[in-house]
Amino acid sequence: MVNRGDTPHVYDGLPVDYSRLLYSEFDYVLSLPIQLSAGYGTLKQGTAIAKNLSALTTGNKGQYVPYNPTPVDDGASYQPGRAFLIDDIASGESTFQVTLSESYKFKVGDDVIINTDAAAAVNGGAITAIDRTTYSHKAEITFTTAITNGAPIADAACAAVEAGTSGNGFSDCVGILAGAVETGTGENAKGGAGVLMISNFTMYSGMAWNFDAAAITDLSAVDFGKYTVVK
Repeated sequence: MVNRGDTPHVYDGLPVDYSRLLYSEFDYVLSLPIQLSAGYGTLKQGTAIAKNLSALTTGNKGQYVPYNPTPVDDGASYQPGRAFLIDDIASGESTFQVTLSESYKFKVGDDVIINTDAAAAVNGGAITAIDRTTYSHKAEITFTTAITNGAPIADAACAAVEAGTSGNGFSDCVGILAGAVETGTGENAKGGAGVLMISNFTMYSGMAWNFDAAAITDLSAVDFGKYTVVK
């Protein structure tokens, strides 16, 4: 007999390659299952993770997203939590444009953070509309609070969901992804289930992605050269 129809996600345990990330044994790690938001593609094992802290429940509040280190670089490195703009935001504007695929990192109701490599991040408030139909190659996203300073693409202007406090670029690290997770891209993205390591482990520092000094502070971790201890 062949079963047909939708098959629920089944978690078969931690991927066998977890040992490439951890120096300590996974059996002693304090971890929890999480739901990762859609649209971020394949998130690598060891990716630093943040939590969507948007005010409205109509967005993806409470789901988990990639942590964004500060300051922003030129976009050449691995930064899945960000969507880099394809046009400048002028002073006083409350819209931005990203590629159609990148727009699925956002949902109406999410609080959006606008950031550059030249100025502090600003909170644009809740997204009120996402236009994916006017153009075939890009989307225009409208948010609540117009920015008072411009965000030019020459300064690596980018957008992300609110996932932390203003003092850290509105992105706070809450843990490390234990194994790679496919969240999908574009309109068919569905998100994914993952395992978040939150404390009591030692990992190889070079195997963690986007785990900067601020993220180390967020997790009360200690840097021991090639090792990082998360207490």
